[in-house]
Amino acid sequence: VQLVESGGGLVQPGGSLRLSCAASGFTFSSYWMYWVRQAPRKGLERVSGINTGGTDTYYADSVKGRFTISRDNVKNTLSLQMNSLKPEDTAMYFCEAQAAETDYWGQGTQVTVSS
Repeated sequence: VQLVESGGGLVQPGGSLRLSCAASGFTFSSYWMYWVRQAPRKGLERVSGINTGGTDTYYADSVKGRFTISRDNVKNTLSLQMNSLKPEDTAMYFCEAQAAETDYWGQGTQVTVSS
């Protein structure tokens, strides 16, 4: 099982980034997918989620209206479009796959929002 995140980097406040997560080794279309972040010296925050078919999404209040989650069950990829980024969005962003009692995590990609 692999979840490989990409797309992080350094961006100025107000800028945009698009994160991607490539999944392999499991039945991607059967798993709810999430983006979870961890800011320095803070706990984990599940910022967005999407159901198996891509028809139902969840956003934390902190990112609602700025982030958009999507998935491609043919290419086995998960994406997070992040707009109007703020310094408080600075964190390591992880891709998470969840189904029943199974939970997979990627290694994360760093997002830094700073001028």
